[in-house]
Amino acid sequence: MDFSFTEEQTLLRDTVRKFVQKAYAFDTRSKVIRSDAGWRKEVWKEMADLGLMGAAIPEDNGGLGGGPVETMIIMEEFGRALVVEPYLQTAVINANAIRHGGTAQQKEQWLPAIAAGEAICAFAYAEPQGRYNLADLTTTAKKSGRDFVLSGHKAVVLGAPYADYILVTARTSGGQRDAKGVTLLAVPKNSKGITTRDYPTVDGLRASEVMFENVTVSPDFVIGEVDNALPLVERITDEAIAALSAEAIGAMKVLNDATVEYCKTRKQFGVPIGKFQVLQHRMVDMFMNYEQSVSITYMVTLKLNESAHERAKAASAAKVQIGKAGRFIGQQAVQLHGGMGMTDELNVGHYFKRLTMIDTQFGNVDHHLKRYAALTDDKAAA
Repeated sequence: MDFSFTEEQTLLRDTVRKFVQKAYAFDTRSKVIRSDAGWRKEVWKEMADLGLMGAAIPEDNGGLGGGPVETMIIMEEFGRALVVEPYLQTAVINANAIRHGGTAQQKEQWLPAIAAGEAICAFAYAEPQGRYNLADLTTTAKKSGRDFVLSGHKAVVLGAPYADYILVTARTSGGQRDAKGVTLLAVPKNSKGITTRDYPTVDGLRASEVMFENVTVSPDFVIGEVDNALPLVERITDEAIAALSAEAIGAMKVLNDATVEYCKTRKQFGVPIGKFQVLQHRMVDMFMNYEQSVSITYMVTLKLNESAHERAKAASAAKVQIGKAGRFIGQQAVQLHGGMGMTDELNVGHYFKRLTMIDTQFGNVDHHLKRYAALTDDKAAA
């Protein structure tokens, strides 16, 4: 299979790389994540001006008309720089939800705004009891005339401190874990009845606990089918996993390169420690884990437009490989750098923290091993 990038895709990569090199020097990022805001509006605007926000949005809706490969390219470069702006939540998850499930009016309203950087979004899907089950919902949206009345608690909503809209999964019928009865709503964050508790995460991002108390939501803000949004939620989540995988390989690449360079210059017993065979073996294992992760990221990206079953299997396979490789590469990088690998002043620990958090987003290794096994059994039974 040919994995060569087109001239336009190569140009996109070069553009993003130059942008993050200018805007995301390590010292600059350190100051940003320690600031009260935790992000930069001017960087968000520059992303939009470069066309990154609309890279995967159709041209008819103000975007560049790209697809999953363009998203992968952008996310990989963002992973190399540890970008903190809520690109994944806005330009990937919310944009894809509207592309796949929105009405013509919703697409006309929201997609150009996302592409222009004028709408910032978050995705509120996780609940304290849910344990990665997208259908395990205690948040409810009950009918009241034409409207819905939303109540519940969503946990670790990344990007919510900055968001204009929150994409919320809620139960409109059925039991707590039923596949049927899930509805997806795009709720303006300034709606009456929404309260948030904002906090920094261990990897330098910002998140919120979001509480909804009798929030009135117009049916115009329902994305997709009422009571039957779970397939859409699963699709946008699998697409987010592909994007996260790309971010992860960007971070892994930096850790591998930094570790090899350090081992060439750090001397012990009068010779560079990279001369020691046991450390060479470790670095080879790190490289192999990285290359396997790159391959599976390409695979899941190319399978996003296949059947729901094949897409889900690919996403779970990628999540398992990325989770295991991220942990291994991160641990080895920290250890081979010695005590300084644990310090905030060195970038190695920050990349390891981000890879650790990527493992927990949308299901960890154990969850996706079970999901992959179940999907394989389903295929065998069919």
